Amino acid sequence: SDTVTRPTEEMRKAMYDAEVGDDVHHDDPTVNKLEELAAEKIGKQAALFVPSGTMGNTIAMIVGAEPGKEVILEEKCHILNFEMGNVSRIAHAVPRALPSHRGKIPLDVIEENIHVALREHMTQTKAITIENTHNIWGGALLGLDYIKDVAALAKKYNLYLHLDGARVFNASIALNIDVREITKYFDSVMFCLSKGLSAPVGSILAGTKEFIKEARYTRKFLGGGMRQAGVIAAAGIVAIEKMIDRLADDHRRAKQLAEQIADLPGIEVNPDEVETNIIMVKLTTMNSDTFLKKLAERNVWALPFNDETVRIVTHKDIDDNDIEQAINAIRMIG
Repeated sequence: SDTVTRPTEEMRKAMYDAEVGDDVHHDDPTVNKLEELAAEKIGKQAALFVPSGTMGNTIAMIVGAEPGKEVILEEKCHILNFEMGNVSRIAHAVPRALPSHRGKIPLDVIEENIHVALREHMTQTKAITIENTHNIWGGALLGLDYIKDVAALAKKYNLYLHLDGARVFNASIALNIDVREITKYFDSVMFCLSKGLSAPVGSILAGTKEFIKEARYTRKFLGGGMRQAGVIAAAGIVAIEKMIDRLADDHRRAKQLAEQIADLPGIEVNPDEVETNIIMVKLTTMNSDTFLKKLAERNVWALPFNDETVRIVTHKDIDDNDIEQAINAIRMIG
């Protein structure tokens, strides 16, 4: 996973030199600088530094949705499947999971599942959330046309729209657009600093000033208030300033790997569906555990997705030689 990225030397130096204060009192200058930089980068009024993407998304659901109201989500999204059920467990919202193709719920399906009238026996829809890029769909891109259409539906029905943008900079690089062209359609955006951007820890939640004021209060409620957090925020500043453009290298290497293994026996992967830095490899002759054990014997590491699928992710600590090593290892296993 790209969560294993190690901080750069520049990040380590910035962390060592960081000027710090008490972020709970909003007087850590390095955290304040990171939040201002992040908000400007994605075109929002304000931002909040949080320990994790899960916390950022949970705060967004608490602030943006309402207890007992519905949130429309894609059925394989990270918020629903990999965040401990917080959308209902902590935010007390009602998730309505809808099917999709590669992360895109058909617009007519979204609309027919929006309930805004107050009726007995039915929950009202309050929010929509989408994920871009989409993790489980192999780093799939949700393009601007689709985002615009979903945003139009949200506006039509006065619904809150949240972006789980853990890898939104992968999306902007792959689409060759400024990230603000994506984020401007959303009421709130979460993105991770600790994946492809390589910071050691932390995520950003951004929105209006009023939203972030309430989000800061909610962060404290969840136990996310940090003290001298400038030590880690310093790495986040370097991540935003220096680590975004190089994501194109991760995408190129992922595509190269997919193309080289696509025709191997026992492997099913569609290179055309490798749009960013995630490759989902379906196995037809052995299970995931066996395949991964054989890979590890050749010093190549990946993660199981299920019994018949493994997930391979490229990142800054994987170079061209590593890709060749992975290709050769998979060929030898086949």
